[in-house]
Amino acid sequence: MILQNLKIVTEHSEAEELQDIRIKDGLIVAIDKNIAPEKGEECHDFKGHYVSPGWMDMHVHLREPGYEHKETIAQGCSAAAFGGFTAVACMPNTNPPIHTRDVVEYIISKAKTTPVDVYPIGCVSKDRKGEHMAEMGDMSEGGAVAFSDDGDPVYDAQLMRVALEYSSMLDKPIINHEEDLSLSRPGHMNEGVVSTRLGIDGTPGIAEEVMIARDILLAEYTGGHVHVAHISTAEGVDLVRKAKKKGIKVTTEVCPHHFHLTDEEIEKQHFNTNYKMHPPLRTQADVEAMIEGLKDGTIDVICTDHAPHAIEEKEVEFSYAPNGIIGLETAWSISNEQLYAKGHLSLTELVDKLCVQPRNILRLPVPSIEVGANANLSIFNTDEEWVFDDKNVRSKSHNSPYLGRKMKGRAVAIFNKGQLHTNTLR
Repeated sequence: MILQNLKIVTEHSEAEELQDIRIKDGLIVAIDKNIAPEKGEECHDFKGHYVSPGWMDMHVHLREPGYEHKETIAQGCSAAAFGGFTAVACMPNTNPPIHTRDVVEYIISKAKTTPVDVYPIGCVSKDRKGEHMAEMGDMSEGGAVAFSDDGDPVYDAQLMRVALEYSSMLDKPIINHEEDLSLSRPGHMNEGVVSTRLGIDGTPGIAEEVMIARDILLAEYTGGHVHVAHISTAEGVDLVRKAKKKGIKVTTEVCPHHFHLTDEEIEKQHFNTNYKMHPPLRTQADVEAMIEGLKDGTIDVICTDHAPHAIEEKEVEFSYAPNGIIGLETAWSISNEQLYAKGHLSLTELVDKLCVQPRNILRLPVPSIEVGANANLSIFNTDEEWVFDDKNVRSKSHNSPYLGRKMKGRAVAIFNKGQLHTNTLR
């Protein structure tokens, strides 16, 4: 087939001229202007949209196995494709957890027919209980790309130390949910002026920062690679910034809701539980720190922490609702509006954080747009206006703070694994 009239964007450059891309047997065989179609060749006109190497979300919860009432691998991949992602890495808080090789291989097998590559992240500890280290080597051989007990922190410092030492021999990162439980619980939102006014137990930023500081010190001591999951506080970003300057192996990621929304939304939205996530929404100063961290390279990756929950789980009092929101379908629009449209990041910088850095951190091959390469592509625009409403949700769950919101910029298609998947609005 031929994908016509595209502006190519990579982490290095942004083309102004329209190009066509010819694909045969899943490989890019030609890139040129106005490629003449051959007999029987499909043509798809993308009318000046952008195309980049395929995006990856390195932090999603696909819920399968065990919680299929929230999400399945198939529907999670459908949401990812709608959001423009050709790859995801899924967290291990499933049932059973991803703590043995057979669960890793089960997930990979279930995702084979989807247009989205799925990379399992194995547990650090058996059953995610934080007591005994899981079989990292065996899971790595089965296809695990990193290790985490996400949903909970690796709380025991000695276990974290050993995990960093062992994972460094496998050349894989430890992704930690940074939370000092003794400081954070029973918090349901950010601790501050708003939580005090509302009378809700808060989680202070220092609960996150204490664990980030601990893990940076352990990474320095062991030489291991720690990846700070879903960073949310200004001080946390500064800790990572200083550690990087010292040459410590630390990387981090941020979610669109943490560089867009603040804790004030909980009051404005009358305790809508779709604004409850963990880490919680913080202050405007924290939002600005996330953007600054993205701009200066302290924050490596944009991810979603896509966390589906069934409607009956979220439709309860705020304090009883589980943490988490879906994010795959809206990540590009929010990133486009908050970062590109406001001049904080260029398209090349966004491609770096959405495509290149996630794969570099997970030691995966980075796709390219050149003749002879596998066609792994995200196709998107920056100006289309559309509404993210219930009928445009592709996830099995609908727990998003962005429902009903007018969006600007949309992922319109992906090509991966020999499949063109186009996203039509409903």
